[in-house]
Amino acid sequence: MSSLRTLLPCLLAGLASVASAQTAAPKANAAPTKDWNAQYVLGPDSQEKANVPKGAIIKFHLDDSKTFPGYGRDWALYIPAQYDGKKEACLMVFQDGMGYIGPKGNWRVSTVFDNLIAEGKMPVTIALFINPGFAPDKNNPTGKGKDGKPLGKSNRSFEYDNVTDKYVTFLLEEMIPLVEAKNYKISKDPKRRAIGGASSGGICAFNVAWQRPDAFSKVFTTIGSFTNIRGVISKGAEKGGNLFPQMILESPKKNIRVFSQDGTHDLTNEFGVWPEANQKMADAWKAKGYDYKFIMGEGTHNGRHGAQLLPEAMTWLWRDVR
Repeated sequence: MSSLRTLLPCLLAGLASVASAQTAAPKANAAPTKDWNAQYVLGPDSQEKANVPKGAIIKFHLDDSKTFPGYGRDWALYIPAQYDGKKEACLMVFQDGMGYIGPKGNWRVSTVFDNLIAEGKMPVTIALFINPGFAPDKNNPTGKGKDGKPLGKSNRSFEYDNVTDKYVTFLLEEMIPLVEAKNYKISKDPKRRAIGGASSGGICAFNVAWQRPDAFSKVFTTIGSFTNIRGVISKGAEKGGNLFPQMILESPKKNIRVFSQDGTHDLTNEFGVWPEANQKMADAWKAKGYDYKFIMGEGTHNGRHGAQLLPEAMTWLWRDVR
């Protein structure tokens, strides 16, 4: 147990940073003999193009939450240039959101959306980027640790790794109303709503659609943590994401479309084996006849392959909506 307490903070810190392109990946199954992620480079739809209208990124901060009291968070919106306020836009939510918005980062969501919307490969879509909750150290609210990060407590694992309806409640009752309060018109049709994330943000994305397929029907999950993180942390008091494959097999098929990615050199630790966990999810989707696409690459617990696939994933997920 003492070894678990020692390892746990390091693991959670690694999982929290995968949305950023510049973050080093945690240890994978074995010491890699080469950079398994170097093969994944961004394609033309992830690059800025001349004469393509550019959307706007608007950043905000939420001081507190009714669903997760005591935890504030940064959040942002991408508003496509084609949005005129007359018609409802589609919506896509990203967990670990601020790691997805940089124009020179790994994911470059705004650039990808600019290009795909202009090319008619996806509908006019507002993106909602949300960071996990964070409570600053009350004794030193502006202080930073040796790693340069703010002192305080992250609520990331509790929000993302739990197999409950609490996070989707937060989205539907707090975050989306915040967007609508700024006079942006968003469709309530689940076919016109998507959600995505990496690692714990990936299992969170699927769980949101699983809990409320009447609100979200499209999922983009990369290196998803479909493992027993919450079960181990809570000593069995909470369900872990490793239960999802059996839940899928035992439940009536839900109206969910999933694009999923993982890598053969992803994590193995006391919480589970990531490649096996993601393969089990794909096997369950196949067995139940879900509309899914699963790509297993060679990468580690890193966002590079998922970022390379982002344009393909968006084109595939949104293929029935214009």
